[in-house]
Amino acid sequence: MLKSIYLMPGMAANPRIFEFLIFPDNFQVFHLSWITPEKEESIQNYAKRMCERIKHPNPILIGVSMGGILVQEMASFLDYEKVIIVSSVKSNKELPSHMKLAQITNAHRLLPTQWIKNIESLAIFVLGNSLKKRFELYDRYLSERDPDYLSWAIDVIINWKKSVANKDVIHIHGKSDTVFPIKNILSPCIEIPGDHAIILTQYNWFNKNLPNIIQ
Repeated sequence: MLKSIYLMPGMAANPRIFEFLIFPDNFQVFHLSWITPEKEESIQNYAKRMCERIKHPNPILIGVSMGGILVQEMASFLDYEKVIIVSSVKSNKELPSHMKLAQITNAHRLLPTQWIKNIESLAIFVLGNSLKKRFELYDRYLSERDPDYLSWAIDVIINWKKSVANKDVIHIHGKSDTVFPIKNILSPCIEIPGDHAIILTQYNWFNKNLPNIIQ
C-alpha cells in the first residue's frame, strides 16, 4: 500500500520549491498551495480548512518555513504518521528577537506593502540571503504576493501562540539560516549546511536522507 506525503511550501512560495526532491516509489506525493485566508482568520481555523485537502489516511506532512508552522497546526486535526518541518520553528520560543519585538511594536504590519514594491526584500525574508542575487528564481518560486495574504501570513508568524513544541516533530534546519537563526533553534533538530532555502540548495541531502527519515 502506498504511503501519502503532503508538501506545504513556505510563505509566499508555491510548490515548485519541491521540484528537485525525489521520493521512493512506495510513496505518493501531493502538493499543497496557500489558500486565501479569511479576514482576521486564526492559524488554527486556516489549518482546519487546509485539512479538507488531505484525502488520505495517516499522511506524512512536510512543511517549509511558515508551511512548517501550518502543518504542525494541521496535525492537531488529523491522524498522521509523521510531521517534518524544514527551515521552520517548533514553537514561538524559537522565533528571532526582532520577531518577538514585533509582537509589541506591530512594525511588521508595514512590511507587506513594501514587499509588493520590492520583491527582493520579500525574497530575502522568504528564502534567506543565499539566493538574493538570483532574481530569475523570484518569479518562479514566489508567486503568492497578494497584500492581504502577506499581511495575514506575517502576522501569523509573529503572533504564533504555540509555546510548547510537539515532541514528535522532525526538524531539519540550515546552520546558516538567516530567517530563523540556528542559535534560537532548540533540540531535537537535524542541522545541515545551508541557509533558509535548503529545500532548494541542499536537495541532494534531502534526496539522500529523506527516504530513511520517512520510512
